[in-house]
Amino acid sequence: MGVGVFNPRPTGFCAPRPSADEGDDAIAAIETKARDDLAIRDRRVADRVQKFPESVIREMTRIAALHGAVNLAQGYPDFEPPPEVTEAAKRALDGGYNQYSITWGARELRDAIARRAKAFNGIDADPEANLVVTCGSTEAMMAAMLSLINEGDEAVIFEPFYENYGPDAIVSGARPRYVRMAWPDWGIDEEQLKAAFTDRTKVVILNTPNNPTGKIFTRDELRVVADLCADHDVVAVTDEIYEHIVFEGAKHVSLATVGDMAERTITINGLSKTYSATGWRVGWAIAPRTLASAMRRTHDFLTVGAPHPLQIATVAALNLPESYYRELARAYQQKRDAFVRGLQAAGLDCRLPAGAYYVMADFSAFPFPDDWAFAMYLVERLRVAVVPGSSFYGNPKDGQRFVRFMFSKKDETLREAVSRVQGLRDVR
Repeated sequence: MGVGVFNPRPTGFCAPRPSADEGDDAIAAIETKARDDLAIRDRRVADRVQKFPESVIREMTRIAALHGAVNLAQGYPDFEPPPEVTEAAKRALDGGYNQYSITWGARELRDAIARRAKAFNGIDADPEANLVVTCGSTEAMMAAMLSLINEGDEAVIFEPFYENYGPDAIVSGARPRYVRMAWPDWGIDEEQLKAAFTDRTKVVILNTPNNPTGKIFTRDELRVVADLCADHDVVAVTDEIYEHIVFEGAKHVSLATVGDMAERTITINGLSKTYSATGWRVGWAIAPRTLASAMRRTHDFLTVGAPHPLQIATVAALNLPESYYRELARAYQQKRDAFVRGLQAAGLDCRLPAGAYYVMADFSAFPFPDDWAFAMYLVERLRVAVVPGSSFYGNPKDGQRFVRFMFSKKDETLREAVSRVQGLRDVR
């Protein structure tokens, strides 16, 4: 059948970015120059805001609502946090925690984070010197970048990457240098990684388990990163928000525990994913004393502090028994297995992710010109929302054969989504 798309090019920031074929420097330049397709026609607007769109992921949520689609775009569940955690929040609201906490985090929470980091990650953290509680891990990443980057510094970013990292680099003044993780197993070319580090490299951003690929960095891969950081005096900023969502007995390894990386790593985490409370916006960073001090200054003038009663409730989350984490991984693995089988049955080329709750799918078997046309067909015709793959790459054309699905949903929601996606069988 012929393929018709009601709205093949979404308006505004949903339009894909221009491609570049002039090599690494040109690819990086895409992220650091103003883009005509994103222009806000008002001379009062700062130049930096002209260089990146609003979130494609969150725009797809808005489009999903318009079409009554199953939202498999934005990474949040349709089930509630553990009852112990929500009950703790209710008690905190009635318990005198409705005013500011200490700006870098309530002491009870910092103590709980330090205990959990030691027990699970093997990271030693002094609650008074090494911890900063933020408004979600998103703010922690931005606070880290603003605290580290000077104009013209370079940031090494593994791609495909979580879409916030590009704007984080731009706003902080960094020039991104992307290192490809290769489909289908998302392996890393060690020589390409080494070539990305220069005398201008200030930070490397590493997300494990990875969004959008589900890749879990092995200890050997982390050791290579650690050696490069030591050789070039680079700080690693790690996003480990999915550390407990790992499958088939895989083990999460924190980069800060490799060699002497504790002295040059900012480890970011938060409440959202492990405890299914993405709307609470409680995150944190563990960092060497001097870097934590810098982040506290930045954080103080970005948001002052995370919501105090929700910080107190997060203590209850961090005190859940180990059985909670085992059941979390088991439940997500069951969802993953059934969901990926359903996508494959519909004709999509995808693999089982090793961690997190996302699936990157190659739709090359279908007659769509790019990821945007395919994503809009799914949301408008089949009523399933996904994220166009180009939003996860520095050079958008590199992601134009992929879309990202997420499976942090009730089993019945995933079954409905899989049933709808089977409509692709009629598109050839």
